[in-house]
Amino acid sequence: MLIDDEVDLGLIPVAAILNLTEWHTVTNYCIGANGPVASVCIFSELPIDQIETVYLDYQSRTSVNLAKVLLKEYWRKPVVFLDAKGEDFRQKIIGTTAGVIIGDRALEQRQHSSYIYDLAEAWKLHTGLPFVFAAWIANKKLPAEFVQLFNEANSLGFDHLDEIVEQNSFVPYDLKKYYTKCIDYNLDEEKRRAMKLFLTKLKDIL
Repeated sequence: MLIDDEVDLGLIPVAAILNLTEWHTVTNYCIGANGPVASVCIFSELPIDQIETVYLDYQSRTSVNLAKVLLKEYWRKPVVFLDAKGEDFRQKIIGTTAGVIIGDRALEQRQHSSYIYDLAEAWKLHTGLPFVFAAWIANKKLPAEFVQLFNEANSLGFDHLDEIVEQNSFVPYDLKKYYTKCIDYNLDEEKRRAMKLFLTKLKDIL
């Protein structure tokens, strides 16, 4: 809808920005990480230098493209990529076949896979920068008054973090740790630089 100009603003994967003719970051918040994120990883039974095939999670354009960048530049490991196409492919992570998994399923998979390669952590080791998975992006310049109010609205959730955790039980992983240690919501200058660097690298592989 953002690409088709049906809405002015959306929380979108950073990789989708390349589909916009004009874009602006809005608010001081994002979904990012400054180290291990825990929920965006390559999982395998073997070390990554032995991996030949990688399933790509259909749920995240940014994460799968980050995996492609890191496999090419950081691990320097040529592999065959397979599009998961909406299926639960976790049972296919065997032998030389690995998988990029994100979100709740990734937090669950941490209990089953022998090898876990955290993509945000690998990006930090590779570039020295944090990573931004998604950001509030507008397809046009928005009024300053709206941006200020929207920024204040985004900040409300952080004032009620304990309540949010209490209302959302999740056995496989400590959500308080996840929301406070793994996810970094502050869209600072370092993250803005990281976004631009990732988009530049992305153009080279698309």
